[in-house]
Amino acid sequence: MTTPWGELGLTRFPEHPRDRLRAWDASDEYLLRHLAEQGTDLSGTVVTVGDRWGAQVTALARHPSVRVPVQITDSFLGQEATRANLARNGVEPGAVRLLTTRDAPPGRIDVLLVRVPKSLALLEDQLLRLAPSVHENTVVVGAGMVKEIHTSTLALFERVLGPTRTSQAVRKARLIFCVPDASLERPENPWPYTYTLPEGIGAVSGRTVVNHAGVFCADRLDIGTRFFLGHLPDGRDARRVVDLGCGNGVVGTAMALTSPGAEVLFTDESFQAVASAEATYKANDVPGHAEFRVGDALAGVPAGSVDLVLNNPPFHSHQATTDATAWRMFTGARRALRPGGELWVVGNRHLGYHVKLRRVFGNSQLVAGDPKFVVLKAVRR
Repeated sequence: MTTPWGELGLTRFPEHPRDRLRAWDASDEYLLRHLAEQGTDLSGTVVTVGDRWGAQVTALARHPSVRVPVQITDSFLGQEATRANLARNGVEPGAVRLLTTRDAPPGRIDVLLVRVPKSLALLEDQLLRLAPSVHENTVVVGAGMVKEIHTSTLALFERVLGPTRTSQAVRKARLIFCVPDASLERPENPWPYTYTLPEGIGAVSGRTVVNHAGVFCADRLDIGTRFFLGHLPDGRDARRVVDLGCGNGVVGTAMALTSPGAEVLFTDESFQAVASAEATYKANDVPGHAEFRVGDALAGVPAGSVDLVLNNPPFHSHQATTDATAWRMFTGARRALRPGGELWVVGNRHLGYHVKLRRVFGNSQLVAGDPKFVVLKAVRR
């Protein structure tokens, strides 16, 4: 990536030689170029929010005036990519402060750079959490591709921080300029959001769900998970169960309720998701033992240590459609499962997960299906 302060070599995480998706886009370039052209004072506290693969903070760390830029992210993979990209470009680890969306933000922010996320709820939560640290002289610049910035995006900046306008589009990217208004009466943060599950969905019927902002289908039970809940395996003999890509933890909580003797591992690459899963589990006074882990799929889980893996894999990475995450989840599950252990997957019928499972496990069985979804089972031989 070409920046005003030199060329950067950048990759996503985990790095794959055949991955054609870049670790930056035109909005990152536009934002950095704008800062240079405007001569923005970067000597104060500079915070980047939602910097997806570390492109922004890696560039800023090489700026002569920037002391210790701060990155705030919801993505474990994004944070690992940032660490790798900093090292790749000769930046010392201590030259950047890496925070998650669950950490307290800096007490004062002089330059706030916001990469607009896919989730408007996550943007709302983050702006409300950051607003007390913003002062009337804070430079606030948002960035995103044209298709990601909507009227609701601009209205949110204006409602939380102050008067907002947008730039001209350049290479399908756009910037957002916001002038903080210290007299603005900000709304209360509505996150996390709690609701009660409907009846007729098995063990979690009528139970409580807690969703932090940015988690998929934060205000209701999504139809794929509802279908999965109606066809979960009998896990009474399982000693260790994994809710892989746990989201708000509803599936893992259902298994914990029906398999009180099992240890359930809730894992996701989203810090918000794992916090939601833990809050959901604790809100329902579930018996037994559970572990909550932010990470890259099943990396770090010992081989042959798991009896059952439950998975609803995502097929998007931000705005890009990709099956890379599903492949990593399936191959990781095969390694983690003991012989005879099972991976249960729910997904849209058109995604053809049965083909991938046969390639990874050598087998795939249809458990249930409707016109939109299928539940598949693969057994570790």
